[in-house]
Amino acid sequence: MPLSKQSNLAAEKQAEFTQARRKYWDEYVSEYSRWDGLRAGYTKRLQQVFGFATPPGMRVLELGCGAGDLLAAMRPSYGVGIDFSPNAVSMAKSRHPSLRFILAEAHEFELNETFDYIIFSDLVNDAWDVQRLLQNVARHCHSGTKIIFSFYSHLWNFPRRMGELFGLAKPQLQQNWLTVDDVSNLLYLAGYDVVRHSHEVLCPFKIPLIAPLLNKFAVRLWPFSQAALSHVLIARLSPAIPSTPEPIVTVVVAARNEEGNVPDIFSRVPEIGGGTELIFVEGNSKDDTYGAIEREMAKYPGRNVKLFKQPGKGKGDAVRTGFAAATGEVLMILDADLTMPPEDLPLYYEAWRSGKAEFVNGVRLIYPMESKAMKFFNLIGNKFFSLAFSWLLNQTIKDTLCGTKVLSRKNYEMIAANRHYFGDFDPFGDFDLIFGAAKYNLKIVDLPIRYKDRVYGETNIQRWRHGVILLRMVVFAMNKIKFV
Repeated sequence: MPLSKQSNLAAEKQAEFTQARRKYWDEYVSEYSRWDGLRAGYTKRLQQVFGFATPPGMRVLELGCGAGDLLAAMRPSYGVGIDFSPNAVSMAKSRHPSLRFILAEAHEFELNETFDYIIFSDLVNDAWDVQRLLQNVARHCHSGTKIIFSFYSHLWNFPRRMGELFGLAKPQLQQNWLTVDDVSNLLYLAGYDVVRHSHEVLCPFKIPLIAPLLNKFAVRLWPFSQAALSHVLIARLSPAIPSTPEPIVTVVVAARNEEGNVPDIFSRVPEIGGGTELIFVEGNSKDDTYGAIEREMAKYPGRNVKLFKQPGKGKGDAVRTGFAAATGEVLMILDADLTMPPEDLPLYYEAWRSGKAEFVNGVRLIYPMESKAMKFFNLIGNKFFSLAFSWLLNQTIKDTLCGTKVLSRKNYEMIAANRHYFGDFDPFGDFDLIFGAAKYNLKIVDLPIRYKDRVYGETNIQRWRHGVILLRMVVFAMNKIKFV
């Protein structure tokens, strides 16, 4: 058969496929009051899941938006819904007049604009060509855009058919058979990376007490997670080497009782990217740390250095003070004890600059460390907490308390703007950032470093008291991130 004739035949088949599904969804909307009530528990739970993963005030695009309820639940500053069903678009416009709804086919639309989040709920099972759909979506992504999918597990095919038999669900047209691995592979082929995956919804019905217990708690635990109705995948475009000028890098140093380390900080912190802004936040030391910083500033008049007296207590307060004063596009934390060599900071910058990481987390637990760098019980505790927090966050975090962390100022400001969700809970300054990065789906990458002995002063970490605080952090994260 000639190639042109094959192409025409394929186009005809796709047109037939699309027309059948447009008719199906037009009919669904015309009977919306019947089916929507039966699906209310499932759709409400997906709204909670998508809403948790998406900060309010973002630019959000939804494909296969239906009546627009999921898009509205994202609380976007600018929301656009695409659907090929005229009845669905008409209903969405009526229900959510503050949002924009467009009658279009998801494989072919072109808006000439980009979005912070693009969401698909139960669309890929019903799409003609998932890879082509994803390639079209890529034109509407910027470097930080996150794609969020939900699609159902075929383990639920039999219960679904029973529901259709008894009139509890509208009979479906034939669906794609997609597993998590299939969708991940299609994302890879279309130029995306998977950030994380979760199992969602064990009980799709509104059953008081039972539904929350199953959907918030049991579905997070094996083996119940394997029986989940829906999979949720979060992805982003694979990174490209940026062509923009090298950005200014801000290095924040929280310094308390570190007088003897100050000269080495000035001499060893390198110029990175488009230049280094060095910000010291002195924490009401018992020694002359503040004076030592002032003396070194006088010796290095050409360096871009700022000095602040910490207004509160704890490293977390010091880091927030420094970040609030930063002018660099890239934000870094360096511990003043210099157990993480400042000469390694360019490695963190390159991980961020390459796009491979949106949040770079230092790891002390891979390479052999110097003999006095960490006591045995501290090492055991750090390994335990790395496993605990990796499970809690659905991303690998091999070292939660390594002081060196890197992210863009834009992403930090997003985390800070939504800090009210977690509250002022973190005395260390590490978890405030890690939890925010995980909640808002930043690509977290661990970067191993060689941990050095402290050469001046004593550690501010108190093993047992801070260990109890870390256990409280685990419980806190269960409530705020894992079981939501």
